[in-house]
Amino acid sequence: MPPIPLSDAPIIDHHAHALAKAPPVTVDQYQGCFTESPDPVIKAQFVPDSILWLWGIRELAGYFGCDPTPEAVLAARNAVPLPELANRMWREQNSAALFIDYGFGTAVNYSVEELRGFISQPIEKLLRLEWFAQDLILRHQTFRQVEEAFVAGVEGARRSGHIGLKSIIAYRTGLDIGWVSRDDALRAFGPVKDRADREGKLRLADKTLCDYLVLLALEAADKQALPIQFHTGFGDTDLDLLKANPLHLRPLLKSGKFKNVPFVLLHSAYPYMRQLGYLAAMYPNVYMDISLAIPLITTEIPRMMHEAFGLTPFTKVLYSSDAANLPEIFWLANRWGRAALEKVLGEIVEAGALTVEQARRAGRQVLGDNARRVYGFQG
Repeated sequence: MPPIPLSDAPIIDHHAHALAKAPPVTVDQYQGCFTESPDPVIKAQFVPDSILWLWGIRELAGYFGCDPTPEAVLAARNAVPLPELANRMWREQNSAALFIDYGFGTAVNYSVEELRGFISQPIEKLLRLEWFAQDLILRHQTFRQVEEAFVAGVEGARRSGHIGLKSIIAYRTGLDIGWVSRDDALRAFGPVKDRADREGKLRLADKTLCDYLVLLALEAADKQALPIQFHTGFGDTDLDLLKANPLHLRPLLKSGKFKNVPFVLLHSAYPYMRQLGYLAAMYPNVYMDISLAIPLITTEIPRMMHEAFGLTPFTKVLYSSDAANLPEIFWLANRWGRAALEKVLGEIVEAGALTVEQARRAGRQVLGDNARRVYGFQG
C-alpha cells in the first residue's frame, strides 16, 4: 500500500517555541541547534555524525538548491530574510497555526507580539508555569502575594490571551507530584525567596514548592477546562529521565480532582512511549503529543508512530514540532512528521486494520483536528 497522501491536511503546531533574533553565523553555531544537549563537546564533536545533522543538511540543501555541505546551506539560509524564509517554509508544509511556549529562550528569541508582526499564520500563547512562578517570586515579598498572583494569573490565562498552560516540572523536580499542604509550601518558600533576593535571579527547583504550585494550577485549570501540557520523557541533561516517566502522573489522574483538565503529555514521553500510550488509552482527559521525538529520532519516527497508534485512539494523538530558534527545524519536523504519518497509515491500511478513508481521517486528526478540539482553537 502506498503512503496515505496528507499534503492537504493543515498542521496545527500546538507546542513550539519562538524564533531566535540572531542568525547562526558559523557552522559550529548552526550545528548546535541540531541537538537537545547543551554540552559544547556534543555540539562540536558529535553532532556532525548524527543522522539529524547529516540527513537534515541534505534535505535543506535540496530545499535551497545548493551544495549539500553545512557551509553552503548556512550561506543559503542567511541570504534570505528571516520573515521570508520562515513564512515560505511554513507555507510549503501547510502549517496553519503555532502555539508558542514563550517562556523558553526569552533573552534571545522574539516575543509572541514581535512574531505576530511578521509571521503570516495565527500564533497563540502558552503560559509556562514555572517561568511565571519564578517571576512572581522575584517581584513579590510574601508567600501569600506570590500565591494569590499565581492563582490569579492561571485563572485569568484565557483572558490574557493564553490558549493553554505548560509545565516543566519534569525538568525541575520530576513528575512524581506529591499532595503538598499549604503549610509545607510556606516553609519551603522562605529559603527559595532568600536565595532569589540574594542572587537576583531564580531557577525554581524546590520540590515542595513546585508540587504545590502545579497543584494550584491544576485546580484553577479544572474550573475552566484549560489544557495543560506536561514535559514528559527525554530532554536535555538537567532532567532525571527516571522521574520523567508519565506513569508518575497516575495518582493525579486517578484522584478524580482534575477531570476537566485536558492533560497533554509531550514528546511521546520517549522512551516511555508505551506507558504514555497506556495512559491516553485509559484516561479520557489524557492526550499524547509526538513532538521532539519528531524530528530528533529521525529514522525511528515511523516506529514511534506505530507504537503510539497500536493502543492509543487516533483522537488522542496530537502532532507538534517543539521546534525553536530556526525555521529549518520546524520545516524538517513538519516534513519528516507528515511523511512518516503517511507511510505508517499506509502500512496500517495494508495490514487490513483501516480503510483508506479511515486512515486519511486519522491523519487529519493527528496533524490538526485534535488540537483544534482539545484547545478550542477557532483560527
